[in-house]
Amino acid sequence: MININKFFLVLILLFFKTAAYGSENFYNQAVDKFNDKKLDESKFLFQRSIVFNPTDAKSYLYLAKIFNSEKDQKEEEKNLNTTLLLDPNNEEAIYMLIQINLDKSNFSKANELLAKLNIFCKNFCSKKKEIEKSLQNLEAKNEKKQ
Repeated sequence: MININKFFLVLILLFFKTAAYGSENFYNQAVDKFNDKKLDESKFLFQRSIVFNPTDAKSYLYLAKIFNSEKDQKEEEKNLNTTLLLDPNNEEAIYMLIQINLDKSNFSKANELLAKLNIFCKNFCSKKKEIEKSLQNLEAKNEKKQ
């Protein structure tokens, strides 16, 4: 009886190890395809990676980048929100979401995200000033229209 339990334990461990490797393998292949500008192939591989690991924030972020290049703002925003749900401090996702909200003239949401970015800014600090200037210009234009 003990041997059967050990056998099932080994099978379960092998399954999880294989699933983790499969997810990482799809992710790495997808990044390579993305870097080679093969966006359709990389999108498919990122989606497969998510099937194996639904909590992989990096795959959702790359999908958002792909949808950005395809000008599909709805899907881009959906993937950015998922990225932030899984990794709330992802600077790049916040930056991209700020851009979307500026395009939509949703200044309150852009300001909220900018404040969040200010808290833990590391890589996108240089872009913070650019965002603030864009936000001020767009708010001024919006006030003139009213």
